[in-house]
Amino acid sequence: MVNHPMRLLRLQGATNFRDLGGYAGRDGRSVRWRRLFRSDHLSGLTPDDCALLAELRLHGSIDFRGQVERAAQPYELTGVAQHSLAIEPTVVQRMEALAGAERELTAPLVVGLMEDLYRSLVNEQASRFGELFQRLLNAEGPLVFHCTAGKDRTGVAAALILLSLGVSREQVMADYLLTNELFKPPELLQSRTPGDALAVLWRVQESFLEAAFDAIEAEHGDVERYLTHRLGLTRAALDSLADRFLES
Repeated sequence: MVNHPMRLLRLQGATNFRDLGGYAGRDGRSVRWRRLFRSDHLSGLTPDDCALLAELRLHGSIDFRGQVERAAQPYELTGVAQHSLAIEPTVVQRMEALAGAERELTAPLVVGLMEDLYRSLVNEQASRFGELFQRLLNAEGPLVFHCTAGKDRTGVAAALILLSLGVSREQVMADYLLTNELFKPPELLQSRTPGDALAVLWRVQESFLEAAFDAIEAEHGDVERYLTHRLGLTRAALDSLADRFLES
């Protein structure tokens, strides 16, 4: 189901724009197609891309990029309201700090930084994810949510949404790892960072998302308690999400 032909929207200006539909959710109901999309940033869209997205009748976009990221790569989509839920990036800054302290940037070191990032996302950015769910509950039409690469902040958001709809952990992980097949990182003409460390930075690994799950379970026991106790979702809200985003 992860490679369903309706999953990927082939755009020229974004490589990781895809539909969250089709996954089996609670009570045997599948996630609706063409209601929820995840993506990398949308600032490079071509006129043909915009025409294709117009056919989706998107109502809003939720942007997890930080202030500098948004200013550097702005975009507009006709008829689509933009909502900023800024989560400032931290990994690159930590890598730069380590390089400045003359620490060798190895692949295992970057893996550790990425796992730390995922733990911090679910612990320190819970309010942002709570706002995300409120946007979903109040949505008047299809939505896309994204960050810069559409893999880390967006990946955690997608995982939480799918889990809230009763999608299995196995399918959530498969959707998460699909980024490695789709996302094309930017070409860096010069970098002091070793290639194997950069490869970790621009890809996703099971251990990254598992670090988020482990942090949730250590603090709350399971994802459902995280959704209800930390993100503030009531049982009625979870039922409303299911009615909105699962097939009847």
